[in-house]
Amino acid sequence: MKITDIHTHAFPDSLADRAMKKLVEEVKEDGVHAHLDGRVSSLLASMDDAGIERSVICSIATKPDQFEPILKWSRQVASDRLVPLPSIHPRDPDALARLERLKKEGFKGIKLHPYYQDFYLDEDVLLPIYQRLVDLDLMLVCHTGFDSAFPRVRRCDPARILAVATRFPKLKMIATHLGSWMDWDEVRRRLVGRPVYMEISYTLGQLPDAEARDILMKHPQDYLLFGTDSPWQDQGETLRKLRALNLGPERENAMVAGNAARLLQSA
Repeated sequence: MKITDIHTHAFPDSLADRAMKKLVEEVKEDGVHAHLDGRVSSLLASMDDAGIERSVICSIATKPDQFEPILKWSRQVASDRLVPLPSIHPRDPDALARLERLKKEGFKGIKLHPYYQDFYLDEDVLLPIYQRLVDLDLMLVCHTGFDSAFPRVRRCDPARILAVATRFPKLKMIATHLGSWMDWDEVRRRLVGRPVYMEISYTLGQLPDAEARDILMKHPQDYLLFGTDSPWQDQGETLRKLRALNLGPERENAMVAGNAARLLQSA
């Protein structure tokens, strides 16, 4: 069983200290702190400690011209253990052509973040991007719910997720943070039970265990994934918290290994 963390972050060594310092400053008032220093070597050591065989590294292009340096670094770090997801900016006029490039180079998908990239999940500029992702059979890991670093504007809430999933039923969109961070009542109302991929990063410990377990038991088993948002959560601790929920071996194995293997193989 190849345990896969579907949602992690890392940076080039030359940028890691500066990037992490800036990000920590943005969220420190909410008591958020980093467990790692943002380097690939630290992520690999964390994976070894936790017994995690593979991590998906999610990058975020906050400007269109960041596509090329992110792509270059993604090529450098790609391995059997690290699966980088580059990023396009939704307002990049070359966004669709860039997706074609990523597919040709063998990347499995992209990461988008509505707050850092200043968009709403269901706005018109995203629609051609979603369609091209479907056409190319690429996956999308997308931040969903609120974010500690930003005001609580509903950019990527369950209603918007459902609107996108309904319009693009073949889109392999993974909603992070158990469907929507800090908006889990709406997750229960709109997403639970539907064919929408959800991963659990930065949820266990934020949401009471009984409530997290209830969502995880009621959602389709094939649409659940293990993620940590490392370095913002400790990988080993998140894995232990998940196992403590006693979801049953079949559901747990699907979450930590089987579903990610299927998505990454098909993409």
